[in-house]
Amino acid sequence: MDLSSKRILVTGADGFIGSHLVEHLVGLGADVRAFVYYNSFNSWGWLDNSPEHVKKSIDVFAGDIRDPNGVRTAMQDCDVVMHLAALIAIPFSYHSPDSYVDTNVKGTLNVVQAARDLGTERVVHTSTSEVYGEPSQHPQHETDLGRVDAGNARACYAEGKRAAETLCFDFAREHGVDVRVARLFNTYGPRMALDDGRVVSNFLVQALRGEPLTIHGDGQQTRSFCYVTDLVEGMLAFAQRDLRTHGPINLGNPEELSVLDLATRVLRLVGSPSTLTHHAATAGDPRMRRPDIDRARELFGFAPATSLDLGLRLTLEDLRPRTTQRDAA
Repeated sequence: MDLSSKRILVTGADGFIGSHLVEHLVGLGADVRAFVYYNSFNSWGWLDNSPEHVKKSIDVFAGDIRDPNGVRTAMQDCDVVMHLAALIAIPFSYHSPDSYVDTNVKGTLNVVQAARDLGTERVVHTSTSEVYGEPSQHPQHETDLGRVDAGNARACYAEGKRAAETLCFDFAREHGVDVRVARLFNTYGPRMALDDGRVVSNFLVQALRGEPLTIHGDGQQTRSFCYVTDLVEGMLAFAQRDLRTHGPINLGNPEELSVLDLATRVLRLVGSPSTLTHHAATAGDPRMRRPDIDRARELFGFAPATSLDLGLRLTLEDLRPRTTQRDAA
């Protein structure tokens, strides 16, 4: 599939990854419709601050992924849907589980139902490594069925994304919808929200402010961080290849390091006097997280290229002025 000749809807286009995806698609020459949440439309300036050629090249649709009629209207006449709209900041799900179910599960149901009814050529659904829970194998391969404790605080987000995947596979199997599931591992880069709960943005913002870097547990738990442009290129490759599989496909960077190592790198990069402070481990927080990307590499040549040191430096350059501006307000 040649994406440059297609009309493509990006849900969650005003989000961190979605905004980068929109700009990449515009660069390919695609006809892009950006679906943004109307209650937070342009709340952090992506549209205003994006290049002029991007603003002039996209059709912005403001709505709510939870509204089936709005989703159907947004998807009308679109060939491909890149479905990123979701609530992602896990700590917020502790006290608003209903919002996560409505958005992440019912919102995905609205997309795949509309794709079936409208005859949409292809849907790429973004899932998450959280579906693996405490993994039974390391690194995590797509055949790992996952172990999520439904009783812990993190489960609402993980189980909701598992349910969304199930809907995608059901509609592929029963209704012939060409829907593909990408499992995204930790992603970072410019445009991360200052308070989104991701460990990279948390550490960088705390270091910039001279605050203690918050580490939950002993800090020996591992993560693998993928720079956003590498991730987006993988998503686009998955979207445009004519494949026999609906996934799931892992997308992430297999370079693994401890949270404590990440904190040390951030302090060195920022030149911050911040110290480290340890808090109780978060219930359900996996000890190890590293993607096996062999399937993505074999199917469409996915190979993240941005080093963590470079990616952190580029992210810092974006976060520094925004943190200063926020603190001065």
